Amino acid sequence: MPTETIKMAAPALSRKELLDQLRMEFPEASHAMGDYEIEEIWRGGCRLRQRYDKRALRPGGTLSGATMMALGDFAMYVAVLSAIGWAPLAVTTNLTINFLRKPPGRDLVAEARLIKLGKQLAVGEVGIRADGRDDLVAHIISTYSIPPR
Repeated sequence: MPTETIKMAAPALSRKELLDQLRMEFPEASHAMGDYEIEEIWRGGCRLRQRYDKRALRPGGTLSGATMMALGDFAMYVAVLSAIGWAPLAVTTNLTINFLRKPPGRDLVAEARLIKLGKQLAVGEVGIRADGRDDLVAHIISTYSIPPR
């Protein structure tokens, strides 16, 4: 996934609209704001930041795989919503992650983009990097089920 994604079309809902909806629909979830920041959103993609938290470290001083998976899944959710609008019942049907290198203890940045958007399914990819680094620490391919409208 290239470092710079071409961002052309406006998203189906703005960053503010998405954050407001997440806060209302998922008040208990940390991704409603919590440890995640939606840095940028465009139609079919987004860039998110997960703030470093030493509680996410595992033995060896690396960030846990579960931390990267959660960030990647949320990034894909935002990418789907950026393309179809608010649909809280869109759900993950598949997520495959490749852990490429040990991430250092710092913020993680995920960039997601949809590869294919159909009526029932959306397929996308997410690249995760440690803040300030160009090399990927993880790469995700994911499929989301889109609820009937």
